[in-house]
Amino acid sequence: MNQIIAMHGWAGHAGLWYQWKRVLEQDGWLWQSAERGYGSAPPWTPSWRHGPGERVVIAHSLGLHLLTEEQLKHATAIALLGCFPSFVPAGPAGRALRAGLRGMRTALGSEGECIMLQRFFAKAAAPLSINALPASPLLAGLSVAGRQRLGGDLSLLERCCGLPAAWPQAARVLVVQGAKDAVVAETCQQQLLDLLDSQDCQICRDQRWGHALLTTDVLTVVHAWLRKR
Repeated sequence: MNQIIAMHGWAGHAGLWYQWKRVLEQDGWLWQSAERGYGSAPPWTPSWRHGPGERVVIAHSLGLHLLTEEQLKHATAIALLGCFPSFVPAGPAGRALRAGLRGMRTALGSEGECIMLQRFFAKAAAPLSINALPASPLLAGLSVAGRQRLGGDLSLLERCCGLPAAWPQAARVLVVQGAKDAVVAETCQQQLLDLLDSQDCQICRDQRWGHALLTTDVLTVVHAWLRKR
């Protein structure tokens, strides 16, 4: 049984993977979408089914750091879409980003919460229009527990550093990056590539893409990579 566990990033939701799930299930994969539960949907943490076969993690952005130890250490292959070991770069750029994260944290639970989320989604979608992304259920309101998780994960964005402890060194890896990513600093993108230098790693970096790498173009790249197993 070939399995996939998909983990969305900060302010994401499981519904973002709808088209991916449909396409890859048709190709025989057992698909499970993790859900952090920021909005009305309850949180859900999938686990691997017993038996032989590939166990593939697909993570977007902060999703790499939201995976559980069990999900990650038993993966035979990992696709990293717009991911990073550290989100805050060193130097002045890092200081400015930390200030921006503090402003986002202050907006949570305030009248400016929805505007803050809309601005983040627009930045993630760039260079595409925000309308290129599926409508986010978070804009309809956060649950109390979901807002707490969103705030906690915002703190994780600030402090994450390096690959997770459960990182499987033997897994084959696909790294997908957008040269026009307006969310993840280029130095942090390169840091990921440097850490994976000694691993079986395929890199796909496109000059046209931004941060919201859940498009049909990226799905095509990941689908082809999966078929190389």
